Amino acid sequence: MEFGESLRLVRSRKPLVECITNIVTVNDCANMILAAGGSPAMTMDIREVREGVAGMQALVCNMGAIDYVDSMIVAGERANELGIPVALDPVACGTTELRRTQTRRLLDCVHFSVIRGNASEIRFLAQGGKTGAGVDVKAMDEINENNVRESGEIVAELARRLNTVIAVSGKIDLVSDGRQTVALRNGCATMARITGSGCMLTSLAGEFAGADRENVFRATVACMTMMGIAGERAEEKRIRFGTGNASFRTYLIDEVFNMEPEDIDAGIRCEYL
Repeated sequence: MEFGESLRLVRSRKPLVECITNIVTVNDCANMILAAGGSPAMTMDIREVREGVAGMQALVCNMGAIDYVDSMIVAGERANELGIPVALDPVACGTTELRRTQTRRLLDCVHFSVIRGNASEIRFLAQGGKTGAGVDVKAMDEINENNVRESGEIVAELARRLNTVIAVSGKIDLVSDGRQTVALRNGCATMARITGSGCMLTSLAGEFAGADRENVFRATVACMTMMGIAGERAEEKRIRFGTGNASFRTYLIDEVFNMEPEDIDAGIRCEYL
């Protein structure tokens, strides 16, 4: 499968993406969507999200904005009515009773085309119980070479149960639509040392799904790979220039801006499980 085709569609279709997202990362998410080729709308007020989403090609719901779950439900239900893809970032969904309750509300009310989280967040969605360590992944949940296939089975089962594409980001990324599951090995450790790399990635997942809605699995693998390759290239620049994580964030967005579709297919490190 040529995953770079999804980036070609983003660049040609220029999807409009409504984001209800974390105030800590809202600017970075908007700039990442612009870098990839789409346009962001950071609309969150419940009085306008239903009307606003009707003019969009995708909706992103990020539970870092826990105060706006009602807005997510209103916008998500309307997006479902219109066939607009919806992406969910279940930030720290297993850590408090508030987040566990609001996660259940979202999953009960809205069908998500893609759900992108870290391993602890996705394991909570798959198995329930109390898990997670804030926005960071617990060591016991981390996907590694010893448990990648077992983790892939858990992710695939969740994808089938929710009829969605599940994406897990970490040292090894997993993507599954319940029928096909891949492990991706692009990226670098510095991506975990900036605020919002996950939020930016979920925003890309919504954007790519909006442009390539006929193949959301391809779209999700493409955006995960693009982010990983951009991270690798940004890290090369950071080391070369002797800079730190603030510069790395800028390099990361620049590398997405300069990414070509063929770069995705040439650089992807993908294994079908």
